[in-house]
Amino acid sequence: QVQLVESGGGLVQTGGSLKLSCAASGRTFSTYHVAWFHQAPGKEREFVATSSPSGGTSYADSVKGRFTISRDNAKNTVFLQMNSLKPEDTGVYYCAAGYGSYVYWGQGTQVTVSS
Repeated sequence: QVQLVESGGGLVQTGGSLKLSCAASGRTFSTYHVAWFHQAPGKEREFVATSSPSGGTSYADSVKGRFTISRDNAKNTVFLQMNSLKPEDTGVYYCAAGYGSYVYWGQGTQVTVSS
Protein backbone atom coordinates (compact mmCIF):
# COMPACT_ATOMS: atom_id res chain seq x y z
CA GLN A 1 0.00 0.00 0.00
CA VAL A 2 1.27 3.45 -0.93
CA GLN A 3 -0.06 6.76 0.33
CA LEU A 4 0.62 9.91 -1.66
CA VAL A 5 0.37 13.48 -0.35
CA GLU A 6 0.74 16.43 -2.70
CA SER A 7 1.76 19.94 -1.70
CA GLY A 8 3.03 23.15 -3.24
CA GLY A 9 -0.05 24.40 -5.04
CA GLY A 10 -1.22 27.98 -4.84
CA LEU A 11 -2.04 31.16 -6.73
CA VAL A 12 0.43 32.48 -9.27
CA GLN A 13 0.35 35.02 -12.10
CA THR A 14 0.66 34.10 -15.75
CA GLY A 15 4.29 33.42 -16.56
CA GLY A 16 5.13 32.48 -13.00
CA SER A 17 6.43 29.23 -11.54
CA LEU A 18 5.43 26.69 -8.94
CA LYS A 19 7.02 23.48 -7.73
CA LEU A 20 4.71 20.70 -6.63
CA SER A 21 5.82 17.90 -4.34
CA CYS A 22 4.36 14.46 -3.75
CA ALA A 23 5.52 12.58 -0.68
CA ALA A 24 5.01 8.82 -0.74
CA SER A 25 4.93 6.22 1.96
CA GLY A 26 6.27 2.70 1.43
CA ARG A 27 9.68 1.14 0.98
CA THR A 28 9.28 0.27 -2.70
CA PHE A 29 8.63 3.76 -4.03
CA SER A 30 11.72 3.61 -6.23
CA THR A 31 10.25 0.69 -8.17
CA TYR A 32 7.05 2.50 -9.16
CA HIS A 33 6.20 4.52 -12.20
CA VAL A 34 5.02 7.90 -10.91
CA ALA A 35 3.05 10.55 -12.70
CA TRP A 36 1.27 13.86 -12.44
CA PHE A 37 -2.22 14.48 -13.76
CA HIS A 38 -4.20 17.69 -14.13
CA GLN A 39 -7.91 18.24 -13.84
CA ALA A 40 -9.13 21.61 -15.04
CA PRO A 41 -12.48 22.94 -13.79
CA GLY A 42 -15.32 21.08 -15.46
CA LYS A 43 -12.99 18.80 -17.41
CA GLU A 44 -11.66 15.27 -17.15
CA ARG A 45 -8.37 14.42 -15.53
CA GLU A 46 -5.49 14.49 -18.03
CA PHE A 47 -1.96 13.16 -18.07
CA VAL A 48 0.84 15.69 -17.51
CA ALA A 49 4.12 13.85 -16.98
CA THR A 50 5.55 10.53 -15.86
CA SER A 51 8.83 9.22 -14.49
CA SER A 52 9.88 5.58 -14.74
CA PRO A 53 11.91 3.74 -12.08
CA SER A 54 14.99 4.13 -14.28
CA GLY A 55 14.44 7.87 -14.50
CA GLY A 56 13.00 8.07 -17.98
CA THR A 57 10.40 10.78 -18.44
CA SER A 58 7.63 11.72 -20.83
CA TYR A 59 5.31 14.71 -21.03
CA ALA A 60 2.04 15.84 -22.49
CA ASP A 61 2.59 18.07 -25.51
CA SER A 62 0.91 20.96 -23.71
CA VAL A 63 3.62 21.12 -21.03
CA LYS A 64 6.77 20.13 -22.93
CA GLY A 65 9.51 22.66 -22.37
CA ARG A 66 7.66 24.23 -19.44
CA PHE A 67 7.24 21.45 -16.84
CA THR A 68 9.84 19.06 -15.45
CA ILE A 69 9.15 15.91 -13.44
CA SER A 70 11.83 14.60 -11.13
CA ARG A 71 12.08 12.18 -8.25
CA ASP A 72 14.17 11.71 -5.15
CA ASN A 73 13.87 8.03 -4.32
CA ALA A 74 15.88 8.41 -1.12
CA LYS A 75 13.18 10.78 0.15
CA ASN A 76 10.25 8.99 -1.50
CA THR A 77 9.27 12.20 -3.23
CA VAL A 78 8.37 13.19 -6.77
CA PHE A 79 8.35 16.78 -7.95
CA LEU A 80 6.77 18.79 -10.74
CA GLN A 81 8.53 22.03 -11.58
CA MET A 82 6.10 24.22 -13.50
CA ASN A 83 7.42 27.26 -15.35
CA SER A 84 5.83 29.77 -17.73
CA LEU A 85 2.44 29.00 -16.26
CA LYS A 86 -0.68 29.81 -18.27
CA PRO A 87 -4.30 30.31 -17.15
CA GLU A 88 -5.18 26.98 -18.77
CA ASP A 89 -2.83 25.26 -16.31
CA THR A 90 -5.32 26.10 -13.57
CA GLY A 91 -6.84 23.11 -11.81
CA VAL A 92 -6.11 20.32 -9.40
CA TYR A 93 -2.88 18.40 -9.81
CA TYR A 94 -2.77 14.79 -8.71
CA CYS A 95 0.18 12.54 -8.07
CA ALA A 96 -0.16 8.87 -9.01
CA ALA A 97 1.97 5.74 -8.70
CA GLY A 98 1.85 2.16 -9.85
CA TYR A 99 3.44 -0.60 -11.88
CA GLY A 100 1.39 -1.38 -14.96
CA SER A 101 -1.30 1.17 -14.14
CA TYR A 102 -1.65 4.02 -11.69
CA VAL A 103 -3.44 2.47 -8.73
CA TYR A 104 -2.36 4.87 -6.02
CA TRP A 105 -3.52 8.48 -6.05
CA GLY A 106 -3.06 11.50 -3.87
CA GLN A 107 -5.81 13.92 -2.85
CA GLY A 108 -4.59 16.64 -5.18
CA THR A 109 -3.30 20.17 -4.81
CA GLN A 110 -4.94 23.26 -6.33
CA VAL A 111 -3.06 25.47 -8.76
CA THR A 112 -4.60 28.75 -9.90
CA VAL A 113 -2.95 30.86 -12.59
CA SER A 114 -4.33 34.36 -12.85
CA SER A 115 -4.32 36.26 -16.14
